[in-house]
Amino acid sequence: MIDFISGIFILLGAAFALIAGIGLFRLPDVYLRMHAATKAGTLGAGLVLLALALDAQQLQVAARAIAGILFLLFTAPIAAHLLGRAGYLSGSPLWTKTRFDELSEKYDADGRRLNGTPPEELRRGSAHRGDKDGASE
Repeated sequence: MIDFISGIFILLGAAFALIAGIGLFRLPDVYLRMHAATKAGTLGAGLVLLALALDAQQLQVAARAIAGILFLLFTAPIAAHLLGRAGYLSGSPLWTKTRFDELSEKYDADGRRLNGTPPEELRRGSAHRGDKDGASE
């Protein structure tokens, strides 16, 4: 019975990985492609690792598989955010049917800084600490 359940999880994981691969080729812009790769790819890999944990029936293997699933769940959203931000800041065009560009008015003309943030504060890092002169206490 465990072999059957593991097989179902492997097939589902492979299907999601296939959907992620198709999405990389079929979707029109970098943002939608990034979304397909991270969401479906993470779910596909997680299901395959879950099948491995069930089929192995060993605590050490199951613990490593679960650690791999947790690693994917924690790192995939961060990687997707960084890829999307890098794509946006490098000027990657949005799909022509995209209705809203919520970041268009949030960046200065050079596209690298948020509106209203002086460059000297960005260099010092004081904008994140909240102090005016950049000195630490």
